[in-house]
Amino acid sequence: MGGAAFRLSCFYAAFFVFSGIHLPFWPIWLAAKGLSPVEIAAILAAGIGIKILANPIVAQLADRSGARHALMLRLMMGATVAFTAFFVADGFWPLFLANLLFLALLTPVMPLGESLTVLAARESGFDYGRVRLWGSIAFIAAAFGAGAFLAGRSGETIVWLLAPPLLLTLLSVARVPDVRAPAVAPGRIAAFELLRDRTFLLVVLACTLVQSSHAAYYAFGTLHWRAAGHSEVVIGGLWAEGVIAEVILFAAGPAVLRRISPAGLILLAALAGVARWTATAIDTALPLLIVVQLLHAFTFGAAHLGAIHLIARHVAPALSASAQSLYSAIVMGLGLGLATLVAGPLYDVSPGAAFLAMAALSAAAAGAAYLLVRSLNPAGRA
Repeated sequence: MGGAAFRLSCFYAAFFVFSGIHLPFWPIWLAAKGLSPVEIAAILAAGIGIKILANPIVAQLADRSGARHALMLRLMMGATVAFTAFFVADGFWPLFLANLLFLALLTPVMPLGESLTVLAARESGFDYGRVRLWGSIAFIAAAFGAGAFLAGRSGETIVWLLAPPLLLTLLSVARVPDVRAPAVAPGRIAAFELLRDRTFLLVVLACTLVQSSHAAYYAFGTLHWRAAGHSEVVIGGLWAEGVIAEVILFAAGPAVLRRISPAGLILLAALAGVARWTATAIDTALPLLIVVQLLHAFTFGAAHLGAIHLIARHVAPALSASAQSLYSAIVMGLGLGLATLVAGPLYDVSPGAAFLAMAALSAAAAGAAYLLVRSLNPAGRA
């Protein structure tokens, strides 16, 4: 693995060690702070939704200059300082505001990193999926390790677990290659150009529906399985299993893409989502969950791989930061945030109803993905 690929692999690994603890176990920390499911959903949804504002603004700055690295480093330094607020914040509103500030600084870092990785892959000739998979491997290790560590311990220790990987992410960002794209001319607003592009809009629509269908899983999967009697070790293992399946897909990415188009991968992700969330709604028996978690390779991995490749092929390098950030803002911000807000009250009434709503989103995603496949290939071949 070359120097640029190695340093970017380290960035993904560090970032996803943090995510591997934060995503599964942050709701437990919030619950340990005395918040209700509706309050937890509101904090998570607002944190996701801040991407809608932060990501496009930061991306426009990146595309104006053509540089990504310096901006990533400044954001990570700010996020690291903002994280210290969690050690003193207490109650709904202080935690809501602290979470909002922290994620406003942290969330633009990954789309900038994705844009930089795609640019570096073009320049150096490495495969995106085989660099990105180190993030998934790190997520697995972190989720499983944190689950084992937290067994029998208070949920309030989670914030202390998150501090070291956040510092590692800061250090890794300092070392990513400073690959630059052509600067966008002053007065040219990349987001407006992208939102007039039918193919880009269909990618965003299909992936918004697919990724939003993970809302109940991300916000309440850990709490749901805990209520069903599964231990933190088992829960960490289930999260890890899903990402192991994702890693295998990323590693096999070049071979998969020779057989299935990027748009076909997004359609496959949507169909897998219908099966995954329907099964999750029906039962929490461990054998079923073990089978169902394998579908994460498709519901997340196939959709992400398909979207990254479609954007890389379809969008000019000068607009790459805006494309990745706008994609992240809408797909993982607006869509996932709204779905999380809906999932909170539904889960409060009936966990099964929340997961069935996610299956419905996946069904809608399949329709949008089919339109994308047909628009790119009128013969209809995926």
